[in-house]
Amino acid sequence: MTLDQYIDSIKDKRIAVIGIGVSNSPLVELLLRSGCQVTACDKHSLAEMGEEGRLLKSLGAEFSLCEDYLEHLDHDIIFRTPGLLPFDRHLEAARARGSLVTSEMEVFFSLCPCPIIAVTGSDGKTTTTTIISELLKAAGYTVHLGGNIGHPLLCEVPEMKESDFAVLELSSFQLHSMQCSPDVAVITNVSPNHLDKHKDYQDYIDAKANIFLHQSPRGKLVLNREDGHTAYYAAKAPGQLRYFSDKAPVKDGVMCRDGVIYRVRDGQERAIMRADEIRLPGEHNLLNYMAAFGAVEGLVDDELCRKVAMEFQGVEHRLEHVRTLRGVEYINDSIGTSPTRTIAGLHALKTKPIVIAGGYDKKIPFGGLGDELCKLAKRVYLTGDTAKDIQDAITGSAFYPDSGLEVRQGGDFRETVLAAAASAEEGDIVLLSPACAAYDHFKNFAERGKLFKQIVMELE
Repeated sequence: MTLDQYIDSIKDKRIAVIGIGVSNSPLVELLLRSGCQVTACDKHSLAEMGEEGRLLKSLGAEFSLCEDYLEHLDHDIIFRTPGLLPFDRHLEAARARGSLVTSEMEVFFSLCPCPIIAVTGSDGKTTTTTIISELLKAAGYTVHLGGNIGHPLLCEVPEMKESDFAVLELSSFQLHSMQCSPDVAVITNVSPNHLDKHKDYQDYIDAKANIFLHQSPRGKLVLNREDGHTAYYAAKAPGQLRYFSDKAPVKDGVMCRDGVIYRVRDGQERAIMRADEIRLPGEHNLLNYMAAFGAVEGLVDDELCRKVAMEFQGVEHRLEHVRTLRGVEYINDSIGTSPTRTIAGLHALKTKPIVIAGGYDKKIPFGGLGDELCKLAKRVYLTGDTAKDIQDAITGSAFYPDSGLEVRQGGDFRETVLAAAASAEEGDIVLLSPACAAYDHFKNFAERGKLFKQIVMELE
């Protein structure tokens, strides 16, 4: 079915789209311009929606807004926003009344004409997804990068060819209700995350499984051999299994031994490159590359893999060098939205940094982060809703009494960045790595990272 055929099939339906943000705005515009009857549902007012709201109104959209925006879901088709999980009581009630609840991503999967490679995980999925895209582009393929990274791809389906590749980053929110899976699935790792949204940790673990549960026997699943959930996922996989590991041999997949990365097929090893040739620093990026190499097996040759790894400079907001001023290096790691991401960043640096942390509370424990900050940070500046919780984790750590670590709670974000910068001396690193989402004061981590870079570039 083509996109036009799909839209024609729903033109006589009453459609609701929940969440008028990055993932759904293009969808609403497409439906309205195609003559569909659409109600835009959003917790913000029309005035707060700004130019986007005015555009949708001019195109004929109806609206259900503000506090009660989910109270009247009696539509034939409901597109949910990724952040509203399927077990929300309003969606369950609508489904019981006969509504079809779906998402932009689910429809994209049903219409995409080319192979799909998708990545999920608690940490590393943005970098791994981007690396896969870079590898495929280096091999001459046309790549459509989207999902939880970049922009939604549904509206681009008419431009896609069977010989292209769609490369997607998928969050647990997007995967939760998925009844379809990509041709190649990658799970980088799984650790507690988004526990403010999921029913419990097991619900989060099981949501990730949807990335592969609906594969055919020809599908491929790439798993981190060292992750504690790998055996659970492998037992459920309907397709082929590939593993990556920097700790132990694998029979099929990618491994690192004695500082050399190997591809392995049926136990036969083939060296790709030395691990220290990878341009991006840190063990976590070694793992990201091994996962990506496993995903593009049979599509990108070893020499191209090595070339990309030696040249690719990384993803914006992920250990991104902003500037060096008077001998102080400023690094933007705003994408570090969980404790494990921040810990990985700390281990990648060769100098103890001055860390700026704190943000939206996802109900994730900070005990492990407190320990690592005591061992690996020179000074910590805290801001946002979780500032006190992180401070308590640091001062409650067994490593704190002997660490000499200074912990300071700042004011708002700008004040905190300026205070951290003012405390820095030549040779220091000032690292923004919040260990938390940005939703307490920002739209997303990218907006937070851009403000950090703006503040740093204004320093004199």
